Amino acid sequence: MFTITRGRLALVSAVAVGAVVALAGCASGDPLDEGNSSADSETLVVGSQDYYSNEIIAEIYAQALENGGFTVDRQFRIGQREAYLPEIESGSIDVFPEYSGSLLQALEADAAGGSPDEVYTALEAALPDGLTVLDQADAADQNSWTVTQAFADTYGLTDIASLTEVTEPITVGGNSELETRPYGPTALKEKYGIEIAGFTPVEDSGGPLTVKALVDNKIQLANIYTADPNIESNNLVALDDPDNLFFPDNVVPLVSDKVDASAAEILNAVSAALDTDTLVALNAQSVNDQAAADTIATEWLTAEGLI
Repeated sequence: MFTITRGRLALVSAVAVGAVVALAGCASGDPLDEGNSSADSETLVVGSQDYYSNEIIAEIYAQALENGGFTVDRQFRIGQREAYLPEIESGSIDVFPEYSGSLLQALEADAAGGSPDEVYTALEAALPDGLTVLDQADAADQNSWTVTQAFADTYGLTDIASLTEVTEPITVGGNSELETRPYGPTALKEKYGIEIAGFTPVEDSGGPLTVKALVDNKIQLANIYTADPNIESNNLVALDDPDNLFFPDNVVPLVSDKVDASAAEILNAVSAALDTDTLVALNAQSVNDQAAADTIATEWLTAEGLI
């Protein structure tokens, strides 16, 4: 999967030019080493979740790195965190767009949460050896418990706790992993006393299938990410979360130790330019305009002067 490392490249170069250097009586270092960096010799594997918004961010990372001289191997739409996190921890993936709070809870189920900065600091401490988080973006893509406007109006729903006012059976929809998440149906029962009549797996990460099931009243409560333009376009309501059931989920690059300072600088520049409104707009290009992730990424990076 990976190209030859910098160390091996230096060794091969030294053998190839050794005789020339000796004959020239050159006392300085190998001239072929001039300007050599990890961008010349390392392939960085960039991964993404099986979620269109995450793929857009991963493509932005990939194109920005390529513009900086790095070779990129794209490994997109891997699946949910249960599938890809072991790959990252094993060193098979070098760059991955993550979400601070959800990643922290995946690493430490009993994490305390807090403000975005507190969650970020806790995440730094919780990471296994060999992994680092770079600068977090202002952009956040929060988990939410979402209902239709009609359902919210019927029961006067404003926040998650107000779901206790619902008198009809509530069926929850979301990825199958949602059942075991610390903010899932069990948490609704234990924290708020909200009775859940059933769980319907909808395996598109809160995407169009989940939205359709909600609009069609096949489910009454869905886990949908807040940067999804479907919330506004389908007249949905993401219930307020004053008790911080969901941790702050700022977008943050999770990287291996193959990501050097120059690659980190590139990724940090992306994070500095990415806010929530921008992420919603990028997602809308995918959902509403059916634009491809690579096209969305190129246009945004160009507009921001990042490529």
